[in-house]
Amino acid sequence: MIDPRAEVAPSSRIGPGVEIGPFSVIGPDVQIGARSRIGSHVVIEGPTRIGTDNALHSFSSFGGPPQDKKFEGEVTELIIGDRNTIREFCTFNRGTRQGGGVTRIGNDNWIMAYVHIAHDCMVGRNVTMANGATLAGHVEVADFVTLGAFTVVHQFCSIGCHAFTAMGTVVFKDVPPYVTASGNSASPHGINTEGLRRHEFTPVAIRALRQAYKTVYRKGLTMEQAIEALGGLPDEEQVLTPLVSFLRRSSRGIIR
Repeated sequence: MIDPRAEVAPSSRIGPGVEIGPFSVIGPDVQIGARSRIGSHVVIEGPTRIGTDNALHSFSSFGGPPQDKKFEGEVTELIIGDRNTIREFCTFNRGTRQGGGVTRIGNDNWIMAYVHIAHDCMVGRNVTMANGATLAGHVEVADFVTLGAFTVVHQFCSIGCHAFTAMGTVVFKDVPPYVTASGNSASPHGINTEGLRRHEFTPVAIRALRQAYKTVYRKGLTMEQAIEALGGLPDEEQVLTPLVSFLRRSSRGIIR
């Protein structure tokens, strides 16, 4: 299953059923889990750990050193989970010592062409990143987020679960869970209703989130006042808990 024209380091660990296409280069300290498919002309440097059943398409680069002037060659790593589809010309960098040493990609993500994920990023599960989306260093992207084509996220920003960004969005502050954002710089445009319906949120839950959105964005409250007001809203299905937790820990402030 390994094309003879590929270059695979003897110290790499290749699981059963892995396919590696022609002219790909697999370096030392690389681990690839069972049944993963590596296209042609893919470069994977270590330390990098890749889980099972992934599809890594042609002309992509994984595990390269971080684009950080403070990096001095210390040992850091890239970890990619299971069942991810990563399309052509993507670049994922390893972490830095200052950022915890790990760049981590979760499971079941759909990552399209020309996506860049920089050092120390944390990407959850079931995330969709459209063509050309870019994460600067130390960005956190929670589960079920969709980033539209050419979305750019500034370093240290966080994107909450089930959030959605439109094409060409430029994010300088945190995007709360469930919120739809667009523009340069990003501004909120209601909740991600269609995404929530697709993930089987009930009408009761969606109504609660709409009310929460109005509380945060339409009543002229400070962050502290909004968090306090959210605590008094009905929340039969506990959908407000991720939102309140996100607002409490936001250090950059949220998009407005």
